[in-house]
Order: sequence, then structure tokens, then C-alpha cells
Amino acid sequence: MYKKYEAIIFDLDGTLINSIPDIADSVNEVLSGYGYPQYSYSQYKYFVGNGIRRLVERCIPPEHATLENIENIHRTVVEVYGNNCVNKTRVYDGIYELLDGLSAKQIKKAILSNKTDSITQKICDKLFYNSCFDTILGATDSFPKKPNPKSALFVAESLSVSPDRVFYLGDTSIDMETACAAGFFPAGVSWGFRPVEELASFGAKFIADSPIDCLHFF
Repeated sequence: MYKKYEAIIFDLDGTLINSIPDIADSVNEVLSGYGYPQYSYSQYKYFVGNGIRRLVERCIPPEHATLENIENIHRTVVEVYGNNCVNKTRVYDGIYELLDGLSAKQIKKAILSNKTDSITQKICDKLFYNSCFDTILGATDSFPKKPNPKSALFVAESLSVSPDRVFYLGDTSIDMETACAAGFFPAGVSWGFRPVEELASFGAKFIADSPIDCLHFF
């Protein structure tokens, strides 16, 4: 018998949405402008997860990775991606059905992303219906990025739910580390950006093969 949880916190990219095409297209556009190598969609699945700045650092050739260059390219990527973040990005099959099922059970729902907050809000406003989530939080200067648990615990507090009653769903080792550090139930997804072996090795206690599988915990 599964333990029942009062709230669910979702990672965004690779968990609720497939954003790789827009991320890759945007970053590759900027890299091309600098004459730097570009990367495939599959490579970007391993570059994302720690925020846009870290993504930029991973993409710039090491010999050009000066602080000034990173800052300039980061600003440009945020601008370009911010203007193109919902061109090809799509919600994964079954997510809307999961959200409806959670709403029917009156489960509190939140999103916590390492993506820049303004872009996170723009994507969610476009792809999810009004009032679907109680809290949506992207990366801001107020909190360190995941896997530091401070932002996760802030979200749980905003939901008025104790950490041990929170089900956390994500697709990377970063998410599993976050959930474990915050005292949440760490659950992974098999449809995301990283292999399930990575999730299991970083503490996932459940791997969902379909979004609707998560309803058993509520």
C-alpha cells in the first residue's frame, strides 16, 4: 500500500515538458553567431538541469570560457531563448490527465525549476491552464539552484505541507538529490532527459513509466 501524499512538486523540463528543441535551437543560434560548434538535441539532454548559465558554460569551447564571454553569451541566450521558448516545446502525453486527477483529489501542486523564473512563468502561462498550480518558481537570486534544497523547502512551506508529505517528481539526478535533501519522496520519470539508472543511483524510490502512475500515491 502506497503512502498518501498531500502535495506534489514537479520539475519542469524533462518532467512536464519536452523543451529540448527550443533550448537547443536557441543556444545553437547564439553559438553560431560566435563561430562556436553547435550541438545535437540528444547532447543538450545532458547539458541542461543546472540552469541557463551552467548550460552556457558547458557549451562554450574551454579556450573561450572567460568570465566576460560567459556573461555576454548568457545574457544573449536568455534573450533569444526567452523569445523562442514555446515554439516547439510540448507537454508530455498524459501530463494533463495526471493534473486533472490530482485536482480531483484536491492535491496541492507546484513547479520548481532551475530555469530562469521569467522564462519558467512564460512557458507555464502558455502551456498550462489558469490556476493549475498553486506555486510556480524558477531560478531567482533569492535561492541557490537545485540540488540545494532551500527553494524546494520554500515551495513546500508556501503549500503549507510538511516535507515528509511532499511527492517530488523529476527526471535527473539533480532532482533526486533535491528531493532527498529536502526530505521529500523522490520519484523519477522514464520519459525524461536522463536514463532511469541515473535516477535510481541518486535515490529515486519510484520510477513512473506513465504520468498517471503517480496517482497511486495520492
